[in-house]
Amino acid sequence: MALEHDLPFVVVPFGTRNHFARDLGLDPDDPLAALQAFNGQEREVDVGAVDGRVFLNNVSLGIYASFVHDPRRKTRNRLMAFLRMLPAALGRSRRPLSLSFDVDGRHEERQALIVLVSSNDYGGDTLAELGKRDRLDEGLLHVYVLEPVGRGALVALLGKAARGRADEAQGLVEWACERITIASRRSRVHAAVDGEPVVLTPPVELEIRPRALRVLRPA
Repeated sequence: MALEHDLPFVVVPFGTRNHFARDLGLDPDDPLAALQAFNGQEREVDVGAVDGRVFLNNVSLGIYASFVHDPRRKTRNRLMAFLRMLPAALGRSRRPLSLSFDVDGRHEERQALIVLVSSNDYGGDTLAELGKRDRLDEGLLHVYVLEPVGRGALVALLGKAARGRADEAQGLVEWACERITIASRRSRVHAAVDGEPVVLTPPVELEIRPRALRVLRPA
């Protein structure tokens, strides 16, 4: 609604993890303090769009998305989220997605356990959505692909992600772009859009909308 009517948006952190509020500099544990934004300062931030649907944080496919579609596995605790994801990532049932990516005029074919497309850069700390964005107005999507690797390398990578240190890890591919198309042989794929379960129909189109959203923050 704020985008449609070009109105400033006030964020009140009262959700599960409050990533967007935290990245704006708000205290996720003090929702009442966020109300001071009504007399605060305005800034413009980027938003992403997936098949026309707006997202503020990220879109994920693969193992993490399958967990979001299972309400029994939801948790606020990052360590518990890591422990619950580990058996699926290591077990026989882990089935990577066969995906193709069209990004900046080039075509990439990848096998992926997890794909995460974020509005702005998480600095590599993204596999369990644990990273923090230093900017919200970079004007770029960041695409992170976790490819199938050996169990030892995967345990190390997920362990780093659980501690917020997943940069420069084996099996992790990253691109930055303004627009990307993701195709699959599957007719439908499970996804998580800002943490909400969504079913998408490939090919999936994602783009960044630079500084499209006006937000108010406490002075």
